[in-house]
Parts: sequence; C-alpha cells; structure tokens
Amino acid sequence: MIRCVRLWSGKDGRSHFEEGVIDLEAGQRGDLVSGKFPIASVSFQETDADPKLGWHPDPARQLVITLSGALEFTTHDGRFSLRSGDILFTEDTAAGHDWTLLGEQSWRRVYAILDQATIVPFRPAQLHSAAAGSKSRKAKAAAKTGAEP
Repeated sequence: MIRCVRLWSGKDGRSHFEEGVIDLEAGQRGDLVSGKFPIASVSFQETDADPKLGWHPDPARQLVITLSGALEFTTHDGRFSLRSGDILFTEDTAAGHDWTLLGEQSWRRVYAILDQATIVPFRPAQLHSAAAGSKSRKAKAAAKTGAEP
C-alpha cells in the first residue's frame, strides 16, 4: 500500500485530514496496482526554501506526490508530515492549511490535477466516528475508575 493523507475543507469552514493508503490490488507479475483514473493535467515543482505562504487553500482538487524532501502540514485538526513517496490527496480548496519544510533537502513533487468526478482509491487507515471517539473516552474514564464503560 502507498501512504496517502487526505486533506479537505469541511462544512464547518475548517481544514481536516486523515491518514490512509491508496488501495492497490493484485496485478500482473505479482505487482500491486490501482485502477486507472483520469487527470486534467500534471506539473512538477521544486522548492528549496520555505516560501512562508502562511495559511492558504489549494487552487484545485489534486494529488501531490512527494518525490523527495520532507515537510510538516498544519491544519485545524493538527499536524502531519509527508516524506518521499507519500501522496497528499487534497480537496482543501476553501479552508486552508500551512506547511513548512523539514531538513535541508528540497521538496520535489508532482501535481496531478483532478476533476470533480474523479474517484481516488483512498482508504482511511482507521475507520472512526464521533460515536467511536466518545466510546473511547468513556472506556478510558471507566478504566481509570474501574467501572464498566
């Protein structure tokens, strides 16, 4: 599986993210492959110094494939990092996020612009919901007191 972080603008007007993978299936010769899906355009970019963009949305729904370098993103949900080989699936075209370079290596990447109908084979690493989150908090509280959740 290929590590992927999905970044989006929520209905609450804030940026959110979740970690996951690009779903792959068995292919020829023992390879793992995804299905093919259309992209509108592809471009390459290299950044050697932090551009200090501040909070900003993305210009389009896109996949950003990190070829080299490392960086840390800040969203309303918290922080996550990307490394060489990671994919960012971003739909954060309204709320905005910030990022900074980590280390001395340039961030080299591929931007693949998607149309609104393109389905990306993203699968969250861990399915969770607000109910599961509150259940976890109840279980933790119960564990501290020795009570049943």
